[in-house]
Amino acid sequence: MFSRLSVYLAPVLLCAAAPALAAGFDDCPQFFSGKPPSTNAYGQLRPLCFEEFAVLHSGQTKTPIFVAQRLNARMLEQAKDLKRSDKFYPEARLPERERAQLSDYKRSGLSRGHMAAAGDMSTKFGKAQSYSLANMVPQNPTQNGKPWSQIEQDTRRYIRRAKGDVFVITGPVFGKQQRTIGEGQVWVPDAVFKMVYDPATGQRWVHLQDNQPSAKAGKPLSYEEFVQRTGIRLLD
Repeated sequence: MFSRLSVYLAPVLLCAAAPALAAGFDDCPQFFSGKPPSTNAYGQLRPLCFEEFAVLHSGQTKTPIFVAQRLNARMLEQAKDLKRSDKFYPEARLPERERAQLSDYKRSGLSRGHMAAAGDMSTKFGKAQSYSLANMVPQNPTQNGKPWSQIEQDTRRYIRRAKGDVFVITGPVFGKQQRTIGEGQVWVPDAVFKMVYDPATGQRWVHLQDNQPSAKAGKPLSYEEFVQRTGIRLLD
């Protein structure tokens, strides 16, 4: 399923070794199980704290590098009856030259794909914030609406059964050959990932899915296999 990825992926090499970057999330440490992942790849990195998630944003790719969440059954119970706002907006906290614009996605043929899912949000404000373009990557609309949506739903089903908080980190995987959309040249990922870590059981796994209409919602990878395939480290 991931043969193309295993050949073309350019490692991001996230790790927990850069205290300067980790300090950038001092206002929202609750979204991480330990030190936030850090990276020297993809320039102009800016940590952003939202009410229900945290974003490491790249002004080079004009997308998140990762989005971190802390979820539990109570939050998802509160989330299930909240209506979607569907009001996407550019992130004003980012310099204009570093942020994606609504016009970049217009007529691109790609979706504004949530990394922290709107369906995870337990407050109206949190749900509205999830429509920031700082939380989006360009996704194939079929992949985003079908197999990726299934992964989001499967993750919520697990969290509803979990005994406590579960940490989720979601993000893009970029290849060596960059495709972009819009005048702002927003990078299009080759794949997207969602890591789930349950401290109560010690279980951790990662869904890795091609950003293609042919993608399937298959079995997740072990965390170790994900690191081996991509070079991306999300836990210290």
